[in-house]
Amino acid sequence: MFIIVLITAKDKKEALKISQKLIISKLAACVNIIEKVDSLFIWKAKAEHSKESLLVIKSKKVKLDKIIRLVKSMHSYEVPEIIALPVIGGDKQYLRWVDESLR
Repeated sequence: MFIIVLITAKDKKEALKISQKLIISKLAACVNIIEKVDSLFIWKAKAEHSKESLLVIKSKKVKLDKIIRLVKSMHSYEVPEIIALPVIGGDKQYLRWVDESLR
């Protein structure tokens, strides 16, 4: 099963570092980085606002546990956002490329 993993990072530098490691380790076929995402959230009972970078990772479910371990080992946050969503469809050629890139 193909998945999209969403991860926020404190800035572009951290996002690039994590993304490069995911690609080199063949845990992600592609990572998009969206800069300056406004994030509003509750942390330790307090409302927070932060500018973050969002990683949009294309991978497979069988890689998820390794993705989580790698991200947590590199991430600056105590509890990083790591959310996986199933891909219910897509262009067959693109999905074949994702599959081949993860081998």
